[in-house]
Amino acid sequence: MQNKGLIRVFAILFGLVCLYQLSYTFITNSKEGDAEAYANQKYAEGTKDYAKFREEAQKTYLDSIGNDTIVMGITYNAAKKKELNKGLDLKGGINVILQISVKDILKGLANGSKNPAFNQALIKADEIQKDAQEPYVESFFTAFDALPDAELASSDIFLTKDLDGKVKIGMTNDEVKPIIRTKINESIISAFEVLRKRVDKFGVSQPNIQRIGESGRILVELPGARDIERVKKLVTSTAQLEFWDVYKFDEIIPFLSQANELLKTSLPKKDEAKSEEVSKDNEIDSLLEDAEVATEEEVNPLFDLLVRDNRSKAYPGGPIIATIAKKDTAQFNSYINSSKVRSLLTGQQRYTRFAWGKAEEGSDVFDLYAIKANKQNKPELSGNVVTDAQQTYTQRGQVAVSMQMNGKGAKAWAEMTGRASQQQSQIAIVLDNVVYSAPGVSSGAITGGRSEITGNFDILEAKDLSNVLRAGKLPASADIIQSEVVGPSLGQEAIDSGVMSFLIALALVLVWMVIYYGKAGLFADIALVVNILFIFGVLAGIKAVLTLPGIAGIVLTIGMSVDANVLIFERIREELAKGKSQIEAIKDGFGNALSSILDANITTGLTGVILLVFGSGPIKGFATTLLIGILTSLFTAIFITRLFVDGYGKKGKSLAFSTTVTKNWFRNFDIEFLKKRKIAYMLSGVIILAGLGSLFTQGLDQGVDFVGGRTFTVRFKQDVNTTEVDNALTEVFGSAEAKTFGAANQLKITTKYKIEETGTKVDNEIQEKLYGALKPYLSSGLPYADFVSGEEAKVEGVMSSMKVGPTIADDIKKTALWAVLGSLFVVFLYILLRFRYVSFSLGAVAAVFHDVLIVLGLFSLLHKVMPFNMEIDQAFIAAILTVIGYSLNDTVVVFDRIREYLYEYKDWSLIKVVDTALSSTLSRTINTSLTTLLVLVTIFIFAVPLRGFMFSMIIGVIVGTYSSVFIATPIMFDSAEKFKLKEKMEAAEAAKLAAEQERLEAEKAMLG
Repeated sequence: MQNKGLIRVFAILFGLVCLYQLSYTFITNSKEGDAEAYANQKYAEGTKDYAKFREEAQKTYLDSIGNDTIVMGITYNAAKKKELNKGLDLKGGINVILQISVKDILKGLANGSKNPAFNQALIKADEIQKDAQEPYVESFFTAFDALPDAELASSDIFLTKDLDGKVKIGMTNDEVKPIIRTKINESIISAFEVLRKRVDKFGVSQPNIQRIGESGRILVELPGARDIERVKKLVTSTAQLEFWDVYKFDEIIPFLSQANELLKTSLPKKDEAKSEEVSKDNEIDSLLEDAEVATEEEVNPLFDLLVRDNRSKAYPGGPIIATIAKKDTAQFNSYINSSKVRSLLTGQQRYTRFAWGKAEEGSDVFDLYAIKANKQNKPELSGNVVTDAQQTYTQRGQVAVSMQMNGKGAKAWAEMTGRASQQQSQIAIVLDNVVYSAPGVSSGAITGGRSEITGNFDILEAKDLSNVLRAGKLPASADIIQSEVVGPSLGQEAIDSGVMSFLIALALVLVWMVIYYGKAGLFADIALVVNILFIFGVLAGIKAVLTLPGIAGIVLTIGMSVDANVLIFERIREELAKGKSQIEAIKDGFGNALSSILDANITTGLTGVILLVFGSGPIKGFATTLLIGILTSLFTAIFITRLFVDGYGKKGKSLAFSTTVTKNWFRNFDIEFLKKRKIAYMLSGVIILAGLGSLFTQGLDQGVDFVGGRTFTVRFKQDVNTTEVDNALTEVFGSAEAKTFGAANQLKITTKYKIEETGTKVDNEIQEKLYGALKPYLSSGLPYADFVSGEEAKVEGVMSSMKVGPTIADDIKKTALWAVLGSLFVVFLYILLRFRYVSFSLGAVAAVFHDVLIVLGLFSLLHKVMPFNMEIDQAFIAAILTVIGYSLNDTVVVFDRIREYLYEYKDWSLIKVVDTALSSTLSRTINTSLTTLLVLVTIFIFAVPLRGFMFSMIIGVIVGTYSSVFIATPIMFDSAEKFKLKEKMEAAEAAKLAAEQERLEAEKAMLG
């Protein structure tokens, strides 16, 4: 090997760089360990809310040492920015995909147009989107173009003041479309920037936010986030801040009285209705006396919903017009917003907008306000005038948010407060249609543009509110269409199981290589350890995110790295068996193995690239580590191992590449494989037919990734009966499924209940229903807040959750299909180009189809009987693509040897060439498959969350090994016989020799 010195220097320098990159992770882990020890010592485990106090203590400790120099000028804060990133499944946190409503943006650009064609097109676009992959705006244009004589540039659609100068009279629809597309893109960019500012201020390390294509979707990842509800509010709040005048209680009570009377006559009477007693001492009731006639026979539909006790804050002259119990708000809304009731409002009051106030923590009632809206429903003053906002305190010590407005806002604020002062009225401060407060103004107009929001919120809420006000409002609503929440306890368990499986698999492989190859195996082990160092160093250097599937990718890389060394060592053993010297055998062994190593790794790499392009989240992590591992394992196997082997041989020492025990293992095979191919065809055919029958009858257990829905991983203190829990959940949700996930005290619960609906309110409703259904199986006294919390030391309740909307589920399914088909096509082309004959491609692709069908069939047959999760999700697609890569890896090694023998032994028949090639590679095939299975079984045993993923890989490796010998090669042989492959290759070789002879003769003639 040439340039050994250069390779040695590069390897040492690269290793030092990797150690340097990983040093930041060692520093942060060390200091975070100190912080944990400090917190544990300060708050004993028996202390009330000890987990929460410990978390705060750790944060305080790390903040205090953040800028202290630890080593070589590196501080904790600096190291934290450069440490190896851990994904949600290892660190806990939340991952959401938000859909910015393009429909809302279109409505905004059209100023809420009432044009029938415009609104009809929006409705039709909603229908088209259910089955479409295109952006929403394109569906809208398609629907609009289908309407006769509809013009986008009409005065009541896009010929508006906001688009003045861009959309002009007489423009065709095709001329308006690019303008609208541009404005929508600008709005989505604006939404992205607003969300980025909010996320940056949230207070977690290594947040990630990115746009997903042109779909209006935005990915937000917050590793380590604990307060899930706080995160959801942060990213979905539009921050629509408005200032409105409000009606006083006295001004609106006549309307409520008329509404009550109307409802009494229009609603059916209830036989069992009970009348409310009127308290003469209550000032509110005295005002209602004239309107309310309470008898034992009649019911007051509206007034019966009013809270009359000391929880009510409604009083004459005040801004609160009613107080309603939480359970009655929906009913009250339906009454007061019905068209018949609203028709009672006359004059300016007909534009009245009713809004609920922000409830106090733990309260079961809501206050109602009547806002003085207008025809346009636009406030006199809105949040776009806010230039700064800070969390502060009132003179009474109440948490508040102080705001500063610009000049325009200051002027409008002075006018509003001056008017309120004169009229002794109130101004409601409304955020996202919720009234935070409605203070009165007693000291005249407020100048200077300063204002303050007070309400029922704590310091964190106030900080988040000031954060979103500074960042600005979202241009449209943002709905969570996919979310994944992993609790920190589950994340730590994933780390423990991942590290355990990694270390055990590594130890087993290292020991096996020494047992089988002796000292040469020890050299391969050194190269393997260096390879792992390189992988982690590169991951840290490029700021990649390490996930649990990523650890699986690294462990799989161990198997692939071993495969490269096995190929090399087996070729060296063959050369030694031919009687060559050790130096010559090593040289030829490395040279002859190189083609197979490159082909095998390139085909696996191609599937890795497909995964990286089409995958998302943890799957990208798997693909990233797989691709990095392929590159580093190639370098370490070809160069690092070579340095040790050559160096040892140059000293004149003998290197046997085996031990006394393994010297004759898997040697001198002479098996007639092709004679048995019909038996293999029949066996595979039976298994595939059984699998297809199961696929068509009972199908697959599709995860929420593909069908949409919500899943919750819930842990209990004791083992639970899944059938009982399943029945309890079905009663609440109508459709739900509970399956054991890992230990018998942990369930994975799936439901499609209200999956079409989005918003925090629906999410909370489902969590409350889940808590109610599971309460009999939880520890007595476990409150709802602890059930859904994200505490670090959590041992019971929701450990993780995931939500996938139906639209994004369809996208994931289509993407997965394209990923599999794309990988097959790319591999087919590569083998065709590499081996130049279609017979090889046919054999390889047939084997891959064979392997995929068997894995799918077995998952269909076994998913109801296996004691672990066998859902078909994105991780399963990653496994399928990896199986494709592994199967091709095996197949290419065999094909490479067949091609070599076809050129080397021209007098042999094709059947002898194929059988001999299979026999000569059998040692490598068995050795590599056993080491890979050793690795996969280790992960399967110790990494519980990955058992379904690993099971598919284990099946894939077994089936892939079988198919490379009994399917790919026989089909290649049969098609080669049909296409007369050997004759074509001999003709091509003859033509090549003839061309070379002509070239030599031409050169000779020129010289002559």
